[in-house]
Amino acid sequence: WESVQFVIGFVVTLLTALLIYVKTKRSKEPVVIPKEREETNRSLSLDQNENPAQPQQATEIVEKSEGQSFSFSETSYALPSLTILFGTQKGTAERFSHILEKQALSKGWESVSVIDLEEYEFDSLTDEELVIFIVATYIEGTPTDSTKNFYKMIKGEANAPRAGNLCRSVNFATFGLCNSLYTEHYNIVGKNIDKWMARMSANRVVDLGEGDENADQDKAFSAWTKKFWRTMESSEKQIRDSMKGNVVNDVVYSDDEDNASNAEPLLDIEDIGDSLPKKKPQIKKRRKKKSQKPEIPEEDDEDSDEDYDATKPPKEMLSSTHKLTLQKQGYKIIGSHSGVKLCRWTKSMLRGRGGCYKHTFYGIASHRCMEMTPSMACANKCVFCWRHHKNPVTREWRWITDGAEMIIEGAIERHKKMIKTCRGIPGVIPERFEEGFNVRHCALSLVGEPIIYPEINEFLRMLHGKGISSFMVTNAQFPDKIEELVPVTQLYVSIDAPTEESLKKIDRPLFVDFWQRFLDSIRALSAKGQRTVFRLTLVKDWNMDEIDRYGELLAIGKPDFIEVKGVTFAGGGKKNQLSMTNVPWHTEVIRFCEALGESVAGMSSDGTIPHYEIASEHEHSCCVLLANADKFKIDNKWYTFIDFDKFLELESSGKPFTSADYMAETPEWAVYGHEARGFDPDETRFRKVRNHKPKDGAVVEEDPGIEYAIGGC
Repeated sequence: WESVQFVIGFVVTLLTALLIYVKTKRSKEPVVIPKEREETNRSLSLDQNENPAQPQQATEIVEKSEGQSFSFSETSYALPSLTILFGTQKGTAERFSHILEKQALSKGWESVSVIDLEEYEFDSLTDEELVIFIVATYIEGTPTDSTKNFYKMIKGEANAPRAGNLCRSVNFATFGLCNSLYTEHYNIVGKNIDKWMARMSANRVVDLGEGDENADQDKAFSAWTKKFWRTMESSEKQIRDSMKGNVVNDVVYSDDEDNASNAEPLLDIEDIGDSLPKKKPQIKKRRKKKSQKPEIPEEDDEDSDEDYDATKPPKEMLSSTHKLTLQKQGYKIIGSHSGVKLCRWTKSMLRGRGGCYKHTFYGIASHRCMEMTPSMACANKCVFCWRHHKNPVTREWRWITDGAEMIIEGAIERHKKMIKTCRGIPGVIPERFEEGFNVRHCALSLVGEPIIYPEINEFLRMLHGKGISSFMVTNAQFPDKIEELVPVTQLYVSIDAPTEESLKKIDRPLFVDFWQRFLDSIRALSAKGQRTVFRLTLVKDWNMDEIDRYGELLAIGKPDFIEVKGVTFAGGGKKNQLSMTNVPWHTEVIRFCEALGESVAGMSSDGTIPHYEIASEHEHSCCVLLANADKFKIDNKWYTFIDFDKFLELESSGKPFTSADYMAETPEWAVYGHEARGFDPDETRFRKVRNHKPKDGAVVEEDPGIEYAIGGC
């Protein structure tokens, strides 16, 4: 009986060992790593639907944090090359691309490239191992300028009969930048590229990501990259697990994919121990390329791991990213949607170094002027905007609303604090410093569209009630708001182009019916009784032609004044389509105004349009004022200045009044043609010494006797 028990025990032990070995063998599929790394590349992909034309849903693999950062540098095989392709209009996609590049390098990725789609060779797409698309959707669902050629080519290839296997060895992921206001075309460029890559049998690593410009794109991108890296890390861990312990023989190292069939057969059980290698075979790694890393913005450390829902409307207008960016530009944020900023002309006049063009044209005290806005959101994305489009865009108010009193009190408080910081600036005049704390004027002309603020009328009444005059600028996209507006000391409408085509090109409006809104706003302006202004920003080679078409708009709006100002250069790069060549000289602005006056003169003979003449200029701001000579030129004297006390009296009376009721005579030094060129002789002019040297071979354009304008308000 003891012999039988021994035999039974031996057989059971033998069968148990054999079953364990066979089970281990069958649970692991051989991982083939050929010289060209094709199978390594494929190991990153997820299962794909049988029909490549239908985008498959990537399965997210979430790994719990083990308290330490994962590094790909520890892998024992050559990592696939990572190519990040971006298509941008304002620079956000490029910034995100460099953030992803930095993440990859910090995780030990060896070969990472960031390429603008405008410079990318489309034929290289089928040779990519791992490619990431970060692309923006432009107006009406079109790709950005830098993406157009690539977009056209990938669309053609994806819809061609041979599309089926073009990218079968390519792994990819897509993140789209878009704006939820474009409901019909929301992220259409990103969606199409993602769909077309799948149609060409490329392997989607992670689902399409979306960043809404009206929400928090940085937070959305951070959440998406975390999903991407979790998927990549999970795939890498599976490969590493297949190489551990007694399963290392399941990995076949081969120079030829066909050699995978030559794997060793099952061994006898007594030979298992001898077959295990003492160490892993070495694999030659790709040599790291030495390159200088570019300066890359840091990630937002406050981003959470939770998935971000870009379709959910924000409760407040300004996200944390918006606020941080605007604060870096010098804005003081008030509540959830308002801001105030200290104008450089305020500081200039505190030092007795001259006032802004409003001081020359209308008589404001620049050191007592507060520049602010009750709404940071705008309905346009003008190419010349010197605020760099760091604010939200919208077609209607859809955020929580802060009270008018809170905004005004907050703006005055923050303005006073900024004035207080000027105490130590050399040359500040004590009397003016004290006057600066008593706000007399408010320029509602910062970033955003103030007229869409729901309580704008109450805001203006309270402002006037505090003895503060108002200068408000609107972008001519909300005609009903202009009609409903209470009296403003001076109301501006931005006239950035005279035709529908050029206006769309320059202002890049959100509304489909932007041109009709533009014309209706001009008509609404003509019905206002207070001072009205057409504000023209001249951009050389963009909107300085078709002068007669400007005359047609003047016939509709009949403004009291026309301010014509050369564009202020806000820096180059992809975020700004303009350069210094688009900035007109002051003499060019004057010639434009003279030509406009002559063109209008021919139309004014029949009374359809007022007679306009150049009344004043502010050379340093590259700004010229044309005025309605029939109304504001009396006995050969100009009356462009404002009697502010009279306006506040008229406004508080509740009775109808017109712009002629609170005008004041323009001082001689401020009249066009005076040798002061708009600079107050009571001020001291300081000229900066500039030693800019032209580049080799550059042609320098000279403008004798005229200073180049570099700023304004």
